[in-house]
Amino acid sequence: MLKEIKLVLVKILLLTILSFFSVKLAFAIESKIIVKVNNSIITNLDVLNEEKYLKLLNPNLSLLDKNKMNSVAKQSLIKEKIKLIAISENKINKIDNSYLENLIETIYSKIGIKNKDAFIKYLETEGLSYEEIKSKIEIEAKWNQIIIDKYLSELKIDNEEIKKEILLEENQKSVSYFLYEILYNAETKEKIQELGKNIEKSLIENGFENTASIYSISQSSKSGGKLGWISEKSLNKKILNKISNLKLGEISDPIIIPGGILLILLKNKKIVNSIIDINKELPKRINDLKNQQLNQFSNIYFLKIKKNIIINEK
Repeated sequence: MLKEIKLVLVKILLLTILSFFSVKLAFAIESKIIVKVNNSIITNLDVLNEEKYLKLLNPNLSLLDKNKMNSVAKQSLIKEKIKLIAISENKINKIDNSYLENLIETIYSKIGIKNKDAFIKYLETEGLSYEEIKSKIEIEAKWNQIIIDKYLSELKIDNEEIKKEILLEENQKSVSYFLYEILYNAETKEKIQELGKNIEKSLIENGFENTASIYSISQSSKSGGKLGWISEKSLNKKILNKISNLKLGEISDPIIIPGGILLILLKNKKIVNSIIDINKELPKRINDLKNQQLNQFSNIYFLKIKKNIIINEK
């Protein structure tokens, strides 16, 4: 009987010791700083949570090995910290809540979830909180507000010319393309060439979508570079010329645009009969063009402010 009691006490002691070291280990993981962006820190735990978030947006990232996935998440967080610095400097404090909720709805709709409650439950099963995700989306919304405030007056959109083009297209067939993109840039020509070679290698090893998540500086990188269906009428003519003769699954030659170098993957295409409602099509076409130009300004501005940011990786 005495031996049994001693054995139980030993087991309790061992469990207590193991529990103590488990807590210490968890604390060590949480408190380890791996990157500083100016005075803002990124920890191991931040990277692990970012991995979960990015896989939520792009499940194909699960195919990456641990080190590559870790690098993708770390770079994503560095971008986020840089945007937060810009948000603070530009004093963007508030975003309309209904606008924010619409952005969140867009995200969970894309992954096949029907409502906010179901999204919250899904996040819990993935070890994420709704408030964390809302905060991330709010950062993107505030960043977009900076770009609008700075560059809206510089947009080149001729409403009358677009209207004329739409009227000429009426009752004619047109092509829509399902596209993915990779946008990249660097400080020098040599670094751009080196980056281009790394991207070529990654396309073979990891596929287009994961390569977009690893290397693309466009906001679409978080969803594997996906742009979705775009009418040929909404595409920049330079881009259209590069993709119009591509076969399904082919990647365009590099396209030089403001903000960097663009690669386009043609995933699918279809012919559409153009029965046009001018009252619906005109604002849509204007909005598409506006977003294209604002995205280019966004990439240019990001690279500009990044030059003045000190990034120290441990």
